[in-house]
Amino acid sequence: MTSELVDGQCLGYSLFVEDWYGIAVGIGHISIFYLTTLAIFIFCYWRILAAVRRQASAMAAHSGPGSSIAQAQLNHIQSSVVKTMIMVSTFYAIAWLPLNVYYILMMFVPGLRFQGALYYVTMFVAFVYTSANPFIYATNFDAVRKVLVGMIGC
Repeated sequence: MTSELVDGQCLGYSLFVEDWYGIAVGIGHISIFYLTTLAIFIFCYWRILAAVRRQASAMAAHSGPGSSIAQAQLNHIQSSVVKTMIMVSTFYAIAWLPLNVYYILMMFVPGLRFQGALYYVTMFVAFVYTSANPFIYATNFDAVRKVLVGMIGC
């Protein structure tokens, strides 16, 4: 049981039998839902970048010396992947940080009670990331931009 009802108000994640239960839940939550997600972003984008580099070296070998146009296109793709990786990972880290700091405070500070307004503000900031994510991709990739423009009826 991690919740309690006080004066008709439900206080979620504020009651733990032992203080270390709250600390364990806080560490587990941050590890699973924040750090692991950030690590997956970085790992996956790193693999995408490695695939682009492999493709670049294969195309350079086939096109022969003096193919600066193909090299310029591949350099553009690589820089686009790197920019997107940095933007998505940084935006995720910044947008979800307030909510995770809120969880840390709730779990590690004994006696701190659930603050509804603060929770909803931090959750709103975290969800801004989710709604802005397609626009990040649309600004960096032409293929994504074409699909999103095709989805708009105008």
